[in-house]
Amino acid sequence: MGYVFVLILCGLGIPVGLFIFLAPATVIKLQIKFYEKINWWLEPVSMFIELRNTKAMGLFLVMVCLWAIVYIKFMLK
Repeated sequence: MGYVFVLILCGLGIPVGLFIFLAPATVIKLQIKFYEKINWWLEPVSMFIELRNTKAMGLFLVMVCLWAIVYIKFMLK
């Protein structure tokens, strides 16, 4: 039963990671708007580096979720 919850989270994490990877500028804008709502100022020092790192985080999230699904499916039987 505990594995089902992890599989659901991974199933949700893959599309989120793909969104982060495919639309990093939108993700950064959403993050800036969120921080403005809690009265914090956020401004990237280098947008190029910020876009690169955001894309890398999205790809990393997808890879971790896929690894977790494969691990649960095949290794924990």
